[in-house]
Amino acid sequence: MNRSTRTPPARRYTVLSADGTPIGYRTMGDGPGLIVVGGALRTAEDYLPLASALARSFTVHLVERRGRGASGPLGPRYTLGKEVDDLLAVQAETGARSAFGHSYGGLVVLETARSSRVLDRIAVYEPGVPCLPVPTAWMDPYRERLAAGDPHGAFVHFIRGSGGAPAFVSRMPYWYLRLALRVAFRGPSWQRMLPLLDANLAEHGQLAAQYGRLAEFAAVTAPVLLLCGGRTARASRAEFDALRDTLPDAVLETLGGLDHFGPEGKNASVVAERVLAFLR
Repeated sequence: MNRSTRTPPARRYTVLSADGTPIGYRTMGDGPGLIVVGGALRTAEDYLPLASALARSFTVHLVERRGRGASGPLGPRYTLGKEVDDLLAVQAETGARSAFGHSYGGLVVLETARSSRVLDRIAVYEPGVPCLPVPTAWMDPYRERLAAGDPHGAFVHFIRGSGGAPAFVSRMPYWYLRLALRVAFRGPSWQRMLPLLDANLAEHGQLAAQYGRLAEFAAVTAPVLLLCGGRTARASRAEFDALRDTLPDAVLETLGGLDHFGPEGKNASVVAERVLAFLR
């Protein structure tokens, strides 16, 4: 196995956030500090290929966001601000001055940079900064299905209603999609996702609450690399255009052939190479 695909040894640490919640993170590699923050329905495990590639040039601190792994629960008063506090706690402990965020994690990184000056350079992949209203009609039936012990049924409501799926999926009958998901979603990745379904609801609630705040991100002074996938829907890419135009020092690049999940799995090295070129 060559160096680019080998997972370097990771040391595990925990730091207390401002509200006392323990936040776990894994540290690997050598060089300047770089914090990695993942998205909704994902754990640190999903970003190990990305972190391993970045660790060729950086000391990578891969955060296990609250509600996951060794970190504490979201808590009853969960807000985006709690996630910012968590990132600030990891930054204070590690001294890292760069950060990468994916999806909801990208929103966390940008909100941290907006409200503080602890980050010198930032890279984000399809960050969840809404420029358009976020669909919320799926949330009540999703919550009801979770309460009824039907996670696959809940996930169908999320896929059909959150706006991320192709149009033809939203037209499929509920019963058919639920059956298809029971076949397609199983194994280790589904087992990691199951405990995150409640957090997914809370995090998307916070995502929806950010609509109307785009102009506030003009306060981000750090240089930002804004990445999106070439297979991402045009409407979403238009939102990234608007975010680029709002940020004072940002460049937007499209990575051909990738979708929203570009930083994960086999394509992680493609994202990592572009991030490394920007951050070095």
